[in-house]
Amino acid sequence: MNRKNFLKSVGLLGAGLSLPLRANERNSQFKPNEDCVLVPSETAGPFPLDLGENSFFFRQDIREDEQGVKLNMKMRIVDTDGCTPMPNVRVNIWHCDKDGIYSGYNTGSNQGNTEETHLRGYQITDTNGDVDFVTVFPGIYPGRICHIHFQVFVSSSYSAVSQFTFAVNEKNQLYAANSEIYGTENDPVGLTQDFSFADGYEHQLATLEKSNDEYNSFLQVAVDGSTLTNVGHQERETAKVIGLRDIYPNPFHNNIQIPISIKQNSYIRFELWNMNGQEVLSSDKGHLGIGDYTLEINTAPSNLPVGNYVLQVVANNGKGVYKLQRVLTKK
Repeated sequence: MNRKNFLKSVGLLGAGLSLPLRANERNSQFKPNEDCVLVPSETAGPFPLDLGENSFFFRQDIREDEQGVKLNMKMRIVDTDGCTPMPNVRVNIWHCDKDGIYSGYNTGSNQGNTEETHLRGYQITDTNGDVDFVTVFPGIYPGRICHIHFQVFVSSSYSAVSQFTFAVNEKNQLYAANSEIYGTENDPVGLTQDFSFADGYEHQLATLEKSNDEYNSFLQVAVDGSTLTNVGHQERETAKVIGLRDIYPNPFHNNIQIPISIKQNSYIRFELWNMNGQEVLSSDKGHLGIGDYTLEINTAPSNLPVGNYVLQVVANNGKGVYKLQRVLTKK
């Protein structure tokens, strides 16, 4: 399978690119929303693109050749019920460049290039509910406070759309220290002046900490996990054909045990994809009848580097091709 077809089949799922952090790193670095309050909904516009329609956007580093201060952005997606991490959900982000221009659009005050793709991308949460992006700190979009858009696809029938910004002092210190890049020493719009944040921003403020010549940021986002029970057509049809139980070990070293339920006679294939959307391993298991199986793949011959991968299970039964994905970590 080529990259384009793989990414289309992934749909709402894909490879989480961050490794799980050790407990002490999480406790010292992050300032989570301990109450796990539902993130406020905000407009997706004015310049969203359907990232799922372009396989190029499946990436961690969304900078391309854009200039600006490097920003390492981590987001953690949790369920409002119990504040538990939500793995295997897709997260899109997009924002303007240092000059306040969005890629992919040329309309009104946004005189961009419709063929450009920078500062847009999507990732899939790992076992901690985390995604990582590498980008540049956004500039000022006219009339708005500095902000980043995001969308969390909980299932094919529900997504949470919102925006986040940064604490005013830390943000303005960044602008002042890099005024030759951004053309300003401060953000002219305040939190209470911005239409998206004027009604409250407590759960939409990301941390911002300088580290040498770049910045690290973190935001915890709480979404309604109960919507997972209201899945879309894609999930319902696949569930009639195949199902996966907990894959083990995860993290894995070489061998992966895959407990699978086959509900219709199907030809089964396993595929392992890396963070760049490249197939690194495949294993055909042949035609299997209805029943429960524990199948194995051995990754040792591929000499995979440490990191996160997507295991895709493909079932073909003549009626169609059905796919399930899980994020796995190589230790």
